[in-house]
Amino acid sequence: MIRFECDYTTGAHPKILEALVNTNGEATPGYGVDLHCERARAMLRELCQAPEAGVHFLVGGTQANTTIIAAALRPHQGVLCAGTGHINVHETGAIESTGHKVLALPSSDGKITAGQIDKYCQAHYDDPAWEHMVQPGMVYLSLPTEVGTVYTLAELEEIAENCRRWKLPLFVDGARLAAGLAASDVTLPDLARLCDVFYLGGTKAGLLFGEAVVIPNPNLNHDFRYLIKQHGGMLAKGRLLGVQFEAFLQDGLFLEIGRQEVAQALRIRDAFLARGCALFMDSPTNQQFPILSNGAVSVLGTKYSFEVWEKIDQAHTAVRFCTSWSTTDADVDALIADIQRL
Repeated sequence: MIRFECDYTTGAHPKILEALVNTNGEATPGYGVDLHCERARAMLRELCQAPEAGVHFLVGGTQANTTIIAAALRPHQGVLCAGTGHINVHETGAIESTGHKVLALPSSDGKITAGQIDKYCQAHYDDPAWEHMVQPGMVYLSLPTEVGTVYTLAELEEIAENCRRWKLPLFVDGARLAAGLAASDVTLPDLARLCDVFYLGGTKAGLLFGEAVVIPNPNLNHDFRYLIKQHGGMLAKGRLLGVQFEAFLQDGLFLEIGRQEVAQALRIRDAFLARGCALFMDSPTNQQFPILSNGAVSVLGTKYSFEVWEKIDQAHTAVRFCTSWSTTDADVDALIADIQRL
């Protein structure tokens, strides 16, 4: 079985694994205060052009999302996001379990707009019963989105401007940020300039595990380590995160991995388009969503794993093919040949 259902089916990129092996015998302090974590923090601050930003390493994306949102919100506040946003559909109510409501906004492409944020906030404060409702207290975006789309720099700048007008912290979930940077005109310095907090995901980009949270807003960074511990995101052997991110950031490996993931995914997209298949979503990232006949789903499913995304009608289904750091030319070549035979 050739696996395309997600971007974390295999282990670590060889350079990540080599770094872990080479440092395996070291004895270091725990909980992310070792020299490897400090070096990785310094590297990320430099890449973001944000020398004062807080940088924290957490074990996974759900821990990062719940910890960040809990740090930003007061008890009466909720977080605005697209209805398809990861925190709304794929985290088992993790945000609500911390006492905060996800305030989902309608979206046809996985994104929300500055206008939607403005309209929601204005409606909230215009309502005579405003104090009886959950207050919008934060904006959550993801880059890429859950359906593989990306925000442009201009869109992010407009959203950031509205967030500041309404005094809403802006949070960008970067679980797949390596692919997002490869597929958009947004850079790490842009995110550090526009966001109050974001993270560079490692789990879905060649690390065994780990996410690097960057907090340009010093108010959010205050006491953040207490919350990491409280929400189960602090690793006792924290140096394992630092070692991996040192290698991930060295010589732009994270950018190389993102470009490779996207290049392989676009080959797959082009093959489906050439075969006459429509796309459920026009994604420029490592997630591709062709609409296939149910028969084609069955045929490809005998050799390839992929995710069934949404039923389109009785005869057609949207599916997701997702590439990773380990997706080979041979795997994609085989898939393309079988697509041509459909």
